[in-house]
Parts: sequence; structure tokens; C-alpha cells
Amino acid sequence: QEPRQPTHGFRAALRAMSAASLAALPPPLRPTTDDWAKMLAAHVHLGTKNLDNRMIPYVWKRRADGLYIINLAKTWEKLMLAARIIVAIENPADVCVISARPYGQRAVLKFGQYTGSNYMAGRYTPGTFTNQIQKLFQEPRLLVITDPRTDSQPLKESSFVNIPTVAFCDTDSPLRFVDVAIPANNKGKQSIGLLYWLMAREVLRLRNVISRSTPWDIMVDMFFYRDPEEAEKEADAMEADNKALEAPSDAFAAVAAPGFGAEMGATAGAADWAGTGAAAGDWGAQGAGEWGAATDATAPQGGGWDATAAPAPAGFTPQ
Repeated sequence: QEPRQPTHGFRAALRAMSAASLAALPPPLRPTTDDWAKMLAAHVHLGTKNLDNRMIPYVWKRRADGLYIINLAKTWEKLMLAARIIVAIENPADVCVISARPYGQRAVLKFGQYTGSNYMAGRYTPGTFTNQIQKLFQEPRLLVITDPRTDSQPLKESSFVNIPTVAFCDTDSPLRFVDVAIPANNKGKQSIGLLYWLMAREVLRLRNVISRSTPWDIMVDMFFYRDPEEAEKEADAMEADNKALEAPSDAFAAVAAPGFGAEMGATAGAADWAGTGAAAGDWGAQGAGEWGAATDATAPQGGGWDATAAPAPAGFTPQ
């Protein structure tokens, strides 16, 4: 069945309600210009070409190509509401964040890391909330899911055990069993990462962990999905750059040490060993005199070694 299209008067009423809702927020909870720019750059406002009847209040308008545009004022209002609900839970581990979609697995992991929440990335084991004999059985007090369609199993089990649910909903997402719907693009990796980053930042601000006057030192890129192949390529490129920066072992042998180059050999070496007359005299004349005198004193006069007979040993008679 084709969803009912919002009329012009209904759109005008929605815009007035959006402006009023943002004006009703306290000044610290209002979005800044940088927040608007981030949401527009991450395409948080882009929906799909299908529209669920219960998502009509969150739609701004429809483009010429049939794509529905989400009202970002409603998105921000529901983000602030979800953050206040999460902060109301005394134990952060009682909040369970789930994402079966690959683009949201890194986001829920980082959200759980910075807020202390429990997270489930990947396939959800049926019966985790209802089957008490399971090893992974949990009883959370709040459930946050990325997509009501892909995370339908935990959403259905949460209705059995009365767990309130917060969900990021696109224009075509079903809202059954969803208590707080955050209208946003839940299919893009930048959009999902930014939504979890904004919600984690607001939770930490409400807990007084970080200040509102200074920007959060965690970059939004940490919440984005990264392809394993691209990450491996980046690691290989970084390793190659590190190897290129390392100098080879034989490079140090070709470089002369300071003070021992050609200039040192031409000046100091020549002056000390050859150019100094005193040194030449000491090693030349003195050495020649001493060794020569000793030879003359011990050698026999007037003859060489052939003229002098060797002394005869005792008890030997020559014939």
C-alpha cells in the first residue's frame, strides 16, 4: 500500500513544531553550527524512497528523485532524549547496544568502550534475553539497536521481557516494539558512526565526564566502519614508510666522523709523523746511533762473522 503523502499544511505544521522543539531545549542541549555541518556531511538527513506511515512526522519533504528527507531537528531532539534515558540508568553495564549491520559494529564497540555499556556486534544469539539456561543470558534495563529491521530478533525478545528500546529508524523502518525512535539514516557508515558519536558525547557530558566548553578529544572517525582490506593496505603502506625511513647499516661506514676526515689527515697526521723535524730526529738519528753503537761494541774488530771461529765445547778435541 502506498503511504499517505504529507500535505503542504502538514509540512508547515511540522516545521513550526521543529522550531518550537529546538527552542524548548535548554541552551546547553541545542546543536551548534558544527553539529549541523557534521550531520549534513554524513548524510544523516537522507532517507529512502519508501516511507512508513508512522515515520511521516519525521519527514521534512520529498526530493524530485523520490528520496525522502529527514527532519534533522527531530533527529537532534530524539538524540538528546535517548542520551538522557541512558544517563538515567544507574549501572552503565545495564545498557545493551546491538548492531547486526556491519557498518554499525565498530560504532557500538566504541560506544560501549567510552560509555561503559554492554555491546553486541554481529550475529545476535536468539534467546539471549529470554532463555535463562544460556551462558550469554542477560537482563538489560535498556536496549539500543541500530536498525529495527536487521535487529528484529532482539527487538522482539525485548517486548517479551519489557525492556525499553531505543532505535535508529530510517524512513522505511518498522516502529513496532520501538519506544524511542531516532529518525536518521541507518544505512550509511558515516551516518551510523556520527549518530553513535553524538550520543556518546552527550552521555559523557550529562555524566559530567567531559566539559561542554571544550570539544571532545575523540575524533568521529574512530566510530566509522573500516574495511579490513583497506585497513590491511594502510598497515602495509605504513610499514613500508617506516622501512624507508630507517637508514641502512652500511650508511654509517661511508660517513667520516667529525675531526677525522681528509682535512685531519692532511694536517695533523702529516705534521705529527712526517713534517716535524724533532720527531724525525728522535726516531731517525737517535735510533740509528744507539743501535749502531751497540753493534760496533759487540762485533769483533777487523773481521766478520766468518773470520771468527765458534768457541769449542768442553771435552771436544778437533782432529
